[in-house]
Amino acid sequence: MRRVRGRVKWFDPVKGFGFVIADEGGPDILLHANVLRNFGQSSVADRAGVEIDVQDTERGRQAVEVHVIEPPDDLESGGLADLDELDPDEVRDAPLEPARVKWFDKGKGFGFANTFGRDEDVFVHIEILRRSGLADLQPGEALAIRVIDGKRGRMATEVCGWETAVKQRSD
Repeated sequence: MRRVRGRVKWFDPVKGFGFVIADEGGPDILLHANVLRNFGQSSVADRAGVEIDVQDTERGRQAVEVHVIEPPDDLESGGLADLDELDPDEVRDAPLEPARVKWFDKGKGFGFANTFGRDEDVFVHIEILRRSGLADLQPGEALAIRVIDGKRGRMATEVCGWETAVKQRSD
C-alpha cells in the first residue's frame, strides 16, 4: 500500500464508485463510496484533487483510504454574485458550524442545511460544493459549513464532511 496524489476522473454516488487518475500515471484507481464515507463525505467533485492510500489487488488498483480532497483547480472564479461583494477575510474567517442537510437538488443546483441551535435554513449553492471539492449532498448528511449572512439570508461559503472538520480541529 502506498500514498498517491491524483485527480478524480469521475464519481457517481448512485453507482457507489468512481475512478481517480494518479498524477504519476498508470491505470485508473477505483474509489468506492465506502472509502469516501470513511473520510466523512458522500460525494466528490469530478477533477477534485485527492491524496489517497492505494492497494494493488487482483482486480486492479483500489483506494483504501482518503487523506485529502481539494477543489478542482479549473473552477471559474465567478458565478456567485452574493460572494463577490463580500470581504474575502470575512468569508474565510467565518467559523465552521455543525449542520445537517435538509435537502439538496443537484439538478436545480442548490439546497438547504440546518445548523445546530439555529432556526434559519442555510442556503447551499452547487458552486460552493464544487469549490469545496464535493458534487452532491444527501438529506440528513452531517456537515461542517462556514456560514455568512448574505443579502438573502444565511448562506454557506464552504462545506466539508463533519468527520473531516473534527479531524482538522484535532490536528
